[in-house]
Amino acid sequence: MTTFMLSDTTAGKISAQLTHLRHQMGAPAVGMVLTLVVMCEERHQYDALRAATEAAREHPSRIIVVINREVEEPIRLDAELRIGESTPGEVVVLRLYGELTRHADSVVSPLLLPDTPVVVWWPGKAPEAPSKDPVGALAQRRITDARGFDNVGIQSLVTRAKGYARGDTDLAWARLTPWRSLLAAAFDQPVGKVHEGVVEAVAGNPSAPLLAAWLSERLGAPVRVSDSPGPGLTAVRLKLEDGELSVSREDARLATLSRPGQPDRNVALARRHTSELLAEELRRLDPDEIYESAVKRFARSYKG
Repeated sequence: MTTFMLSDTTAGKISAQLTHLRHQMGAPAVGMVLTLVVMCEERHQYDALRAATEAAREHPSRIIVVINREVEEPIRLDAELRIGESTPGEVVVLRLYGELTRHADSVVSPLLLPDTPVVVWWPGKAPEAPSKDPVGALAQRRITDARGFDNVGIQSLVTRAKGYARGDTDLAWARLTPWRSLLAAAFDQPVGKVHEGVVEAVAGNPSAPLLAAWLSERLGAPVRVSDSPGPGLTAVRLKLEDGELSVSREDARLATLSRPGQPDRNVALARRHTSELLAEELRRLDPDEIYESAVKRFARSYKG
């Protein structure tokens, strides 16, 4: 790995140094498929960068980490460049000081890879309307995390719904992919009409109301959320004419699928790391209409 530090620099000098380092290492940028911009605080940058670099093993990227520091200090831009850090891409860690913290887009824009998609990820607190954020406006895809650093869980989803624009998504939704796949597979064989349902999860889990909203819309039946000891999502129970269809998980690894008239079946349903969730979101760069429908349906019914 090659690491290079630049103090009190400019975006132009950073770009020129990246080009020099690539040529020095024989690592052309043509192999990178996107630019991933990570907007985070200093105290969260280690975990966020680790998740981003792990996701970049599947999606070679230029990762730009933007850290806003002290606003009261004079304007300054420090940069740390890393090439060859366990990924086929590049890492640029930017620390912004002073008035520059309000104009991060002017620093990020010259560093974006040409003719490739741009994704912005807020692992912690995110703007109310990500698409209207100056950096978010540069991206085709904007990823937030209602369960991330410093977020307020379910209330964050309400904010996401109000500020939604095509291309927005949230990792609370990505956490549901295995649950949604398993529940959809359970209906491969006719099970009759669903009258009502319940999603059980630890209190405040933002994925639970999203799953309930998705199920309610798909099944045309009311689905509520109920608290459980956790961890995370623990069960989905759907009331049928002749019994109950359920998926229950108690150990965050293995779930039991139960259907009327059939033997119970154990299925793998492990909780996933942030890097896996991020990699999943980077596989699709088109708008997610199903997420849009689910988060807006939840927000309409949210009582607070």
